[in-house]
Amino acid sequence: MKPYRIATVIMITAALLIPAVAAQGTGGHNYIVTPIGDELLKEKPLPALRSYDTITQGETDEFSNYIPPGKTELVLDLNWGDPSDSLRLMIYAPDTVLGPYYDSYDGTLDGRIRLRIKDSVGLYPGTWDYEIYGYDVTGTEDYTFGWR
Repeated sequence: MKPYRIATVIMITAALLIPAVAAQGTGGHNYIVTPIGDELLKEKPLPALRSYDTITQGETDEFSNYIPPGKTELVLDLNWGDPSDSLRLMIYAPDTVLGPYYDSYDGTLDGRIRLRIKDSVGLYPGTWDYEIYGYDVTGTEDYTFGWR
């Protein structure tokens, strides 16, 4: 293998091992979005099931919740459990749009998108909307969507 190919493989591998982080926001808000694993959900489980629904190819489902002033962290869990289907999650905060997020955002194809959104000055208060889109779905896919 040629040296430049080895270097390319090493850089791609390193990029996959580093957790994905996105910082977005306006008006003094700097949202840090990171994938989360089972350890956080075991430590602080999500409340009882927030929503259970089904989705098909090309369908869009929408949810929303109110973020009160002073809240600095939001945890989202979209779980359909079938990595052969692909869902997309978009987040519409009152001051910005976050996403799109897909199953592979955390580096693992497992039919799940789990995110932590943090801002040390506080998340923008108001109604946050979530859009779940059937990006590549065969038949009908069941899913759950929760937040805390």
